[in-house]
Amino acid sequence: MSYDTILFEMQGPVGLLTLNRPDKLNAINGRMVEEVNALLDRIERDAAVRALVVTGAGRAFSAGFDLTEGAGRPWNTVGDVRPVLQADFDFVMRFWHSLLPTVAAVKGYALAGACELAMACDITIAAAGARFGEPELRFGSGIIALLMPWLSGPKRAKEALLTGNDKISAEEALAMGLVNRVVAEGEEVRTALAIAREIAINDREKVRLTKQAINRTYSIMGFEQALAMGLDADIQIEALQTPEGKTFREIRQRDGLKAALAWRDARFAKKD
Repeated sequence: MSYDTILFEMQGPVGLLTLNRPDKLNAINGRMVEEVNALLDRIERDAAVRALVVTGAGRAFSAGFDLTEGAGRPWNTVGDVRPVLQADFDFVMRFWHSLLPTVAAVKGYALAGACELAMACDITIAAAGARFGEPELRFGSGIIALLMPWLSGPKRAKEALLTGNDKISAEEALAMGLVNRVVAEGEEVRTALAIAREIAINDREKVRLTKQAINRTYSIMGFEQALAMGLDADIQIEALQTPEGKTFREIRQRDGLKAALAWRDARFAKKD
């Protein structure tokens, strides 16, 4: 099958999914969501596919959801916001809940929703030089899939999320528990494929049941309920009309994102 925003190929029993909008740093738009969901629907039923590796074309894994796509849509009430963010949330969590074991191979940037996607995969390999982060609060937004506290613990998650840090190095991500391994740049896909092949040797159904059992352990601890609460908080954040948020959005719509960020930063700039 041919796609507009992704590439897919089989390498033995392992599927390799490449997010393919390199000119946009593989920003996730509606078309990509549709194509990935359709692909997963197909390969999860295919007994020949025993594991899935996810990576990005060009110089990045992904910069996250494409903020330009819905710039003109109404965004003033919970009713406006909820369907869009629910679809984004379901897309990220598709990799957590997939019947296939999923391995992310990250290079360059993995930001915002793409950082969440990398965390939602069962195993994450990072190239040295990769940068992770969730800068949503800096843009007046919230976290769609609040996975980081479950992987890193509350202290590190709060520092990263409340500051909007988008420069978490691969080594720091490893120390935080966000990734499994850091490898030399250019080796991330090869390493991810090698791990996926090791998984693929095992009985497909027994791998699925084991992944499901691990996920259910988190369910018992309230994982789904906590993520649903986090999504509700994000919906409230997006629909909240504060004076600061209103000014930020007005500057962003009139002059662009860089101008809005400059306005935000200048308000508390250190003065001599």
